[in-house]
Amino acid sequence: MNKELLIKEIVRLRKAKDAVILAHYYQEAEVQDIADFVGDSLALAQYAKKTNAQMIVFAGVIFMAETAKIINPMKKVVIPDLLAGCSLSESCPPDEFLKFKNQYPDYIVISYINTSAKIKALSDIICTSSNALKIVESIPKDKGIIFAPDRNLGGYLNSITGRNMVIWDGACYVHEEFSLERILKIKSENEDSKLLAHPECKKPILLVADKIGSTSELLKFVQSDNSLKYIVATETGIIHQMKKVKPEKTFIPAPPIDSTCGCNDCKFMKLISLKKIYDSLENDKFEIIIDEEIRKKAEIPILKMLELSKN
Repeated sequence: MNKELLIKEIVRLRKAKDAVILAHYYQEAEVQDIADFVGDSLALAQYAKKTNAQMIVFAGVIFMAETAKIINPMKKVVIPDLLAGCSLSESCPPDEFLKFKNQYPDYIVISYINTSAKIKALSDIICTSSNALKIVESIPKDKGIIFAPDRNLGGYLNSITGRNMVIWDGACYVHEEFSLERILKIKSENEDSKLLAHPECKKPILLVADKIGSTSELLKFVQSDNSLKYIVATETGIIHQMKKVKPEKTFIPAPPIDSTCGCNDCKFMKLISLKKIYDSLENDKFEIIIDEEIRKKAEIPILKMLELSKN
């Protein structure tokens, strides 16, 4: 089936099944363009909560689809590829995290949305990179906090809030692999450029960044900022949206340490394709099923986050 026919079939099936396609900014450009809504983790959770569609096709990774199912237990939620995992989520095994949590019995647990349903069920409140600062600052300063699982985001939050959160030692492989040396070389060759960095990046990258923010915050920044050239230190999928809103500007993917590659893609995000979205709609592949006890426990901290994130 060629691309044009594939898109027509996706549109037909979406209508027939009362489905909505949600896509993260890190997806392939053609997947973003077929979606009903494209956003970061917070916006996707917010959209999933309010949609009236009976079926959600999640073009993202498994923890995102799980989040949608947790807050929509009566809806069918599918993900086009069951291998679309997350290195950050997988860096925090539930059994090990429970032992870690038990060492700090009176601490509030703030877990990043990039975690499994079981980790969310062990948490007091969830955050995303868009609202992490707001979530952390909502906790009284005299209350201890466990932050999981991203050590880079947690360290960044400690540095700007003055908190001393206990941080789980996890990381996203994409944001860990950016090369400071290669970024600085590009910056020296493009003196009029600004470095944009996601807070999941390592501290040395953040220290030289001109703007630190979530994908949605970086997207907003390039729309309001007067510069014409940017080095983008996050997954390359966001550049598609940046080019759409500011086609006259130049966006350079920040390179990883591996000298054979000029950009940094998430192998898990890139597993989703138009063909797999079609298969998912046609055959209800692959449905997200969550144990109801875990779902109920995980729903509480997600709803707390969504409530705190309202305007």
